[in-house]
Amino acid sequence: MRGPAVRLRGLILDVGGVLTDGPPVTDLPARSRAVGVRTALLTDASSVAPDLAALVDVVRLGSDGPRKPHPEAFLSAAAALGVPIRECVVVDDAEANVRGAREAGAVVVRHVDATTTVLEVEILLDLHPEHRSH
Repeated sequence: MRGPAVRLRGLILDVGGVLTDGPPVTDLPARSRAVGVRTALLTDASSVAPDLAALVDVVRLGSDGPRKPHPEAFLSAAAALGVPIRECVVVDDAEANVRGAREAGAVVVRHVDATTTVLEVEILLDLHPEHRSH
């Protein structure tokens, strides 16, 4: 028997290989924030483009603490959001990072293509497809 469903309240996105795919993936932070989900970028890079940083509530860079794929990197991003990791969806394209996020306790979406990622995040966060940009 399964316990009560956990309400997912955080979205942690990788930059390179995920947000760099552009819309509709880059629309996910705004759509998530509109329904009360806190959003973060988590990257091992030393900086992110200002237009991408502006999409989210929190930006965690490689210099900010533990680096991916270590589970502590994902725990740190969730803490910065003020959301328990078990209530966060992590989207990343690298297998090692997916494993690290899962080990930390996050719900994980492995990004392979924009269509699949957007659909999975919509389902997990209860975002409505009619609000997709076209």
